[in-house]
Amino acid sequence: MSFIGIPFDVASADVDESLLPDENPADYVLRLAEAKARAIISKSPPLAPPTSGGRTVIGSDTAVVDAGETLGKPRDKREAKSMLRQLRGRKHQVYTGIAIYDETSDRVFSELCISDVPMREYSDAEMDAYIETGDPMDKAGGYAIQNGDFAPVEHFDGCFASVMGFPLCHLARSLKKAGMDISADLPEACRSSLNYECTISDAVLRGDTIG
Repeated sequence: MSFIGIPFDVASADVDESLLPDENPADYVLRLAEAKARAIISKSPPLAPPTSGGRTVIGSDTAVVDAGETLGKPRDKREAKSMLRQLRGRKHQVYTGIAIYDETSDRVFSELCISDVPMREYSDAEMDAYIETGDPMDKAGGYAIQNGDFAPVEHFDGCFASVMGFPLCHLARSLKKAGMDISADLPEACRSSLNYECTISDAVLRGDTIG
């Protein structure tokens, strides 16, 4: 059972995550989110029996964007160091796309969350020690905001869950678009899990374009 009070299965989607020529970050994460959702639907047999004539699948994708450049996952320690040096002491954006695919209607309901992320002035020694842990290697941009030892981000006031990869309040309003009513107190569930006092949850749930 999830924070939103709905049981679910989890599966990975095998899709090509390459950027298309001249593709902007928003289009990129929304395209991949939908591609992942459709890829899961195409799997046979279904992950779980449909409960109302069809399945609902959630796909998501996250990209770290600095001055218009989309940063993926580092291929090696050298690239991780290059990314962290590039981001150090500056503000960049994290784009998270959510796509909810309803099998019955063959419709997709999408949401985009864009968060400003201010990185602190970590030292070369801190950066090198963090890279040696291996944590940056499967993270877009080479870092995890939730890493307490490295703590790369400071003075953050956006959607913490989005930078981790899955903005719950944006998901909730997407599910409502798809006809699924969410009664759970998502902001409180998110705060309790992440130990983060979110200041934008009410605005997001109202439908404001904020991240």
